Amino acid sequence: MLKQPNLTVNNAGHLCVGGIDAVALAEKYGTPLYLLDEDMVRARMGLYASAMAAHLPAGSRPYYASKALCCKELCRWAKEEGMGLDAVSSGELYTALAAGFPAEDICLHGNAKTVEDIRYAVESGVGLIAADGEEELYRIDAVAGEMGVRQRVLLRVTPGIDPHTFAAVNTGVIDVKFGVPIPTGQALAVTKTALALSNIILEGFHCHVGSQIFDADPFLLEADVMAAFLSDVRRQTGYIAPVLDLGGGFAVAYAEADAAPDCAGMIAALAGRLRENFAQYDYPLPRIILEPGRGIVAAAGVTLYTVQNVKSVPGRACYVALDGGMTDDPRYALYGARYTALIADRADEPQTERVTLAGRCCESGDLLGEDMPLQAARAGDVLAVLVTGAYNYSMASNYNRVPRPPIAALRGGEDRLIVRRETLADIVGCDL
Repeated sequence: MLKQPNLTVNNAGHLCVGGIDAVALAEKYGTPLYLLDEDMVRARMGLYASAMAAHLPAGSRPYYASKALCCKELCRWAKEEGMGLDAVSSGELYTALAAGFPAEDICLHGNAKTVEDIRYAVESGVGLIAADGEEELYRIDAVAGEMGVRQRVLLRVTPGIDPHTFAAVNTGVIDVKFGVPIPTGQALAVTKTALALSNIILEGFHCHVGSQIFDADPFLLEADVMAAFLSDVRRQTGYIAPVLDLGGGFAVAYAEADAAPDCAGMIAALAGRLRENFAQYDYPLPRIILEPGRGIVAAAGVTLYTVQNVKSVPGRACYVALDGGMTDDPRYALYGARYTALIADRADEPQTERVTLAGRCCESGDLLGEDMPLQAARAGDVLAVLVTGAYNYSMASNYNRVPRPPIAALRGGEDRLIVRRETLADIVGCDL
């Protein structure tokens, strides 16, 4: 089992999450079931906020990347913990606003915003829109002009850094769908466009090198590139950026072999490099935004399933079939994400088997992992998959018309639903 302080085993041998018996939670709410340790989420939010306040310029702030997990209650937690919020769609923006999150503390991202997305954001009064390129700048300018406002924007640029993470979550190289590349000279040209538009206030720049990054080096290189770029922009245009958004990407441990990064230490190292670089160019250090998402919620999440059957193929795989799968967690099917799993009923027993976790969908690729260590499983067991707080519920689907699971939040030894289970009626709710 992963060494996390919120994961324990009680006298009955059951897995406990946040001090609450996972088997009892499965009985209470049914499975599949997402669990989210609210105490851990709030602690992670506080860690980022305190580290940034200690090491970065006044006004620097973490913005929760809501694409990792978005629901109204989580937006409320982010507001209460003093975070800004990063939304990448009108749906995420609507969720945050419905939860009472202040629009001025929201930044709308996305590489292909529609005019409707932009109009909704400007009408709502979002504090920032991260413009993904020249054409989008023109659209933002036009919409803002129609409404008689000047919209604050960040220009998203790509620094040309390869953080050597999964290709599916690598966003810092030149050839990627996000942003405008710096090394080709295009970012400087688009910056000049942004400065010339009358209905836009260029607040600064945004960049992001990727996700699941375990060491500080890619972020330090990002600081090098961005300091040089901002200095070049000032030299050619006179513009000094008040804000620099360095994105997210801090890794989490999904398996025992992973060494969880020291996020506070990485932020301190990043702050030191930023001060050195901007002092070198005699450039005022901008306010810094970081966008943690996975680093906030991933480790706080556990998904519970009920084993439906166990099927062994002699000399080959042992399949443990579950009542969920790629509909509630598509990450293994998408990019081979690793997980740690255990039988919650017998969490204290040794994991003597090697199994494939098979989902319920009519799809041979519907798996949650292969050749995974597990206790001997039998039908009716509660199986827990750990570190599922990020990109599980948010990527869930109704493939095969399977309803999505609920989310139960755990805090101070108490549990409550924050997202109800979908019903079969919900499945046909949009049908005509």
